[in-house]
Amino acid sequence: MNNWNSYLRDYNAHLLLERGLSKETIYNYLQDVSKFCNYLDKESINIPPEKVDVSNLRGFIVWINQKGLAAGTQARIMQGLRAFFNYLWMEGIVKANVTLLVDTPVLGFRLPVMLNIVEIERMIKNIDRTSNEGQRNKAIIETLYGCGLRVSELVNLKISELFFNEGYIKVVGKGNKERIVPIGRVAMNDITSYLKFERNQTEIQKGMNDIVFLNCHGSKMSRTMVFIIVQNLAKLAGIRKAVGPHTLRHSFASHLLEGGADLIAIQEMLGHDSIVTTEIYTHVQKQHLMDTIVRFHPRNTKTKNRLHYMTSGA
Repeated sequence: MNNWNSYLRDYNAHLLLERGLSKETIYNYLQDVSKFCNYLDKESINIPPEKVDVSNLRGFIVWINQKGLAAGTQARIMQGLRAFFNYLWMEGIVKANVTLLVDTPVLGFRLPVMLNIVEIERMIKNIDRTSNEGQRNKAIIETLYGCGLRVSELVNLKISELFFNEGYIKVVGKGNKERIVPIGRVAMNDITSYLKFERNQTEIQKGMNDIVFLNCHGSKMSRTMVFIIVQNLAKLAGIRKAVGPHTLRHSFASHLLEGGADLIAIQEMLGHDSIVTTEIYTHVQKQHLMDTIVRFHPRNTKTKNRLHYMTSGA
């Protein structure tokens, strides 16, 4: 169950840092997944989350039912398991949320949190460029947003994988899969400035010479540190959404799609195995259009409707 433990650690960080849930709520979410892991262990089913199928889930439902748990408790456990697989799907770890294929109470579909361009600019403006880590933090934000990287891909990015003359970087994603990602001029300039000025002033620890982003001790940055940097900047920018590094990745994809980019090209840049994962951003665009119509079309605004009838003589 080593794969499960690794994913559960990342899921714990997601619930704490990106969704801002309480420790008690997080504990309950993790317990729901742990119950499923216990079932697999009892049945000697040694599979990673990517291999879970409908038969495994149906067997689990029978198993918890036989334990005499109340129907509401069973439903809550399945909702917790569904939330975990929804996270794996959003991360591109599984190709689909297989829990949606079993007949259990369905958890509401959640669109990813996005930032608009103005909000991202506000975050960048709140970076203290006079601090020792100012240029590094600017480069981090520009790279997350400009390349759509996962936080794990960012902290593991290597200097030897920067091909600025050609305009791209090489990224090692989920399952150690390599991909080529275009990088814009702004992100390239910020990384170059960081490497030239700030990073050169740091005493680099053994084995860290090729890592791009370092902490103040000269070691590779942790995922948690990047979460904190992003969240603090969002707070300073007055953004009240649950913002984390993945929010910038979602915003990268959504803004590309909004600008007319091809969905398959976005899929390749994000490193999604399946186009189905990338298609969530089409749902975001549809929701944005619906919200725009509701807010601004005169037929959906009572005041404007009254003015229309008053001026038209109807």
